[in-house]
Amino acid sequence: MNDKPYVLSIDNGTQSIRALAYDRHGEQIDKAYIPIEAYTSPEPAWAEQSAEYFWQKLCEACQCLWQQGKVKPEQIAALSVTTQRGTVINLDKNGEPLRPAIIWLDQREAPESVSLGWMDWPLKLLGLKSNIDYFTKQAEANWIHQVQPELWQKTHKFLLLSGYHHYRFSGKYIDSVASQVAYIPFDYKQQQWAKDSSWHWRALPLKADMLPELVPAGEVMAEVNEQAAGETGLPAGLPIVASGSDKACELLGAGAVEEHIGCLSYGTTATYNGNFSRYIESAPMIPPYPAATPGRYNTEAMVYRGYWMVSWFKEQMAMEEKLQAKEQGVAVETLFDELLKKVPAGSMGLTLQPYWSPGIKNPGPGAKGAIIGFGDVHTKAHIYRAIIEGLCFALREGKERVEKRSGQKISRLRISGGGSQSDQIMQISADIFGMAVERPATYETSGLGAAINSAVAMNWYPDHKAAAQNMSRVGQTFEPIEANVDVYEQMYRQVYLKMYSALSPLYQSIRKIVNYPSL
Repeated sequence: MNDKPYVLSIDNGTQSIRALAYDRHGEQIDKAYIPIEAYTSPEPAWAEQSAEYFWQKLCEACQCLWQQGKVKPEQIAALSVTTQRGTVINLDKNGEPLRPAIIWLDQREAPESVSLGWMDWPLKLLGLKSNIDYFTKQAEANWIHQVQPELWQKTHKFLLLSGYHHYRFSGKYIDSVASQVAYIPFDYKQQQWAKDSSWHWRALPLKADMLPELVPAGEVMAEVNEQAAGETGLPAGLPIVASGSDKACELLGAGAVEEHIGCLSYGTTATYNGNFSRYIESAPMIPPYPAATPGRYNTEAMVYRGYWMVSWFKEQMAMEEKLQAKEQGVAVETLFDELLKKVPAGSMGLTLQPYWSPGIKNPGPGAKGAIIGFGDVHTKAHIYRAIIEGLCFALREGKERVEKRSGQKISRLRISGGGSQSDQIMQISADIFGMAVERPATYETSGLGAAINSAVAMNWYPDHKAAAQNMSRVGQTFEPIEANVDVYEQMYRQVYLKMYSALSPLYQSIRKIVNYPSL
């Protein structure tokens, strides 16, 4: 057994990069938090960021951790990286980025449709052509290939952000199976790169040798090289362990390793996830993603911008709270709980549909956000509570859809992510879902999930289930308030579930008139 007491998790989220040290019992020994600029928008609906910027901030997080003094680099047994999903980077033959990374929030589309040749007619007859057309339009590789062909010609490797960090750490083009969530030629059922005969290779300009080698979660895939050691302060030769995407690691870190435990993630993207041994699509042609436990699947329902909406509210409507927070020396979000306390369950009828960004099917690509029910009693406090309630309604709808498709009713519901730190939000969640909700002892569940993979790789535990049982714990449970459950049940059934079908024709008209986001 490795006698070094800690493992290091790097969590590159949308709004920050964290370096987190854990012991073999899942206790967070120390943490360095570096805020980052999520993206820049050179054009409307674009979201880009320098790949080198991400790496520099990662190095800064590591160096900050050592400077804090609780953990020394030589005490680290292994390193594991978890990142935001769907952010892509293309490199030249020297391993240098050819253009800024395209961030998962980006909404551009490839200008031209891609023909699959003889496959078009069979797919059309099977009713799958529209789904594949959507895939080809959304694929960042197709946009670069069509709009920036001179850069595509120079592209040697096409990586996700996780693969880029692994390359910078090791000099090798490697990545975890459980990090592959993007418009790439990946077979989600077999959890490997698509076979040569797959339609993916006709739908994308990628070749097999442009993609990284994939390693199952929980296995050592490389070692930290001398250059990365000098930049991060980590020892050269340190094992790099495959973990998974941030959402996959959150599920594992929350201890949701059994099918009867559901997991909500209150992050920039808000999700409901189940952990299954079977391949179960949340909707037709919407695959489950690889779990951070090898061979398992995370069937997911997603609210694309999720708790980004709290940031939106903060920037657009909370100037007073921002000033108060500055005076008091606290995070402005801590003052938002007071807004929630001012408003009763149901927000006096104000109901929000949180589709500030379109979806694929639930909702569709034409979706828009909406708030209905305004009256003269409503204030910004009502709007904020309606945001939280709307997110919970949308996730409840996703949970019920996953339960129906899987045939598995959940008996326990865990909530992680930054939004879970609010007691008021946890209580609203319990009331809307009509069941007790559990908050893990740490909200850094993605970092803990990565640490669990390192613990398995270092033979601290025999498998992921044993590691999760020993390293993940429930911190607090919130029971539903019966009177609030009744109000929310009626609002959910009689109002929220009817909003999208009623408003969808108007969303389509809006999109045609103003062309935002562009088709």
